[in-house]
Amino acid sequence: MATIEQLMQANLLEVFNERDGERRRAAIARTYAPGVRFADPEETVQGHDALDAKAQKILDDAPGFVFVADGPVRVTQDLSYLAWSFGPEGAAPVVRGADIALVADGLITSVHTLLLTD
Repeated sequence: MATIEQLMQANLLEVFNERDGERRRAAIARTYAPGVRFADPEETVQGHDALDAKAQKILDDAPGFVFVADGPVRVTQDLSYLAWSFGPEGAAPVVRGADIALVADGLITSVHTLLLTD
C-alpha cells in the first residue's frame, strides 16, 4: 500500500503532470478512491472519469507546462498538503498552488486545490 506521501506525489506528477492518457488513467486507478472528489476554484468533479477529464483539460490548456513540487509533502494523520508550481518547463512558474487531500484505506478520497498568490 502506498504511503500518503507517495499518493500526493502521484496526484501531482503521475496524474496532473501526465500527458499520456493511458498512463494517467492507470495512476488514477491506483491513487484515488472510486468516488474521489476534486475541487479547485473553477469547479468540483467526482469520480475517476471526471478527474481524468479535469487533468486532461488542464494539460490541454497549457501545452509545454509542467507541475513541480514546491517542497515536501506535509501529513497529519489522514490529511496531507503539497505545494506546487506550474509553468513552462525550465522557466519561472506562471501559477503556484497547493493540494490538500484526505486519505482513507490507502487511497485519496478528496483533493482541494488552492491557488496561491503573493
